[in-house]
Amino acid sequence: MKSTDPELLNSLRSQAALASKNAYSPYSNFQVGAAVIDREGRVFVGCNMENASFGLTQCAERNAIAAAVGGGSKAGSLKTLVIYVPGKRALPPCGACRQVMHEMMSPDSQVIACCDGEDVKTWSPHQYLPDAFDFHDY
Repeated sequence: MKSTDPELLNSLRSQAALASKNAYSPYSNFQVGAAVIDREGRVFVGCNMENASFGLTQCAERNAIAAAVGGGSKAGSLKTLVIYVPGKRALPPCGACRQVMHEMMSPDSQVIACCDGEDVKTWSPHQYLPDAFDFHDY
């Protein structure tokens, strides 16, 4: 997997952290932000949005990807997704986000989780979703 330019990573991390400030999280008080960049260099952000009917809660990762699609990015064109969570430990995306990332991110993409501390985790598509289900399976 290719490494991300440190300057780009810092920019995406800053944008994800800023997006987290807009999170609607009255139940968990856990504000998550995400920033994704496509092949054209366009950056899209998202934050988590909770709901009293917990199953309707939307994750920051999927909201950033949906913003990218709404902005004209195509499936397979997203290069890097950075997830920011508050605290001292970088946390992985949920299973639903991993499935959406599999379909929308490019095959050589990377997903990076960061936090307020120094912990950083990075995954390739085969690492975050091995043996993925996709449209070729039906």
